[in-house]
Amino acid sequence: MAKATIKIPDGTLIDIEGTADEIEHLLAFYANRAKQSAGTALKSASTKSKKNTTKTSKTPRSSRRTETDDKLDLAKIVNLVKDCDEAEAIETQILDRSGQVNRVLLPLYIVYEYLNNVIGLTSGDINKVTTELGIPIGTANASTTLSKTASKYVIGDSTRKRGQPVRYKLSRRGLQYFKSLLKDN
Repeated sequence: MAKATIKIPDGTLIDIEGTADEIEHLLAFYANRAKQSAGTALKSASTKSKKNTTKTSKTPRSSRRTETDDKLDLAKIVNLVKDCDEAEAIETQILDRSGQVNRVLLPLYIVYEYLNNVIGLTSGDINKVTTELGIPIGTANASTTLSKTASKYVIGDSTRKRGQPVRYKLSRRGLQYFKSLLKDN
């Protein structure tokens, strides 16, 4: 009596006992069946991919990793706000006042001035930084502010669409505005 074990595509293990001819016959049967199901799977996958070419990915953009996400260090931005040369002016002119536009622009200014403007920040990033600074601004509020009141001071990397984050950077005009705020001591 010969013995054999077969692992079928769904992960099931099958132990077979019988003559060598019987086992060979079963192995050939399952091998042909596997080829047929693989061919059918490939055919259905190719028709699905043809149908879905116009649709966008179901994975939210925010969960996709990009090289800028790897460079983004929100704790560093928070520490720079507290320890930079302009920390006292920032505290008196931005943090101690109630202007939401100025508070939203603060992390963008720090990135521009101290991190060479290499990365853009999303409204979620701004929410995290302002929360760490003790002046929390909600993600939705930051997004609305960036797209309306502060739009003349920032540059977005794409058009604003619901559910799709936009990375903002401070524009030249925004830099001038923010520096004028810090000079008003």
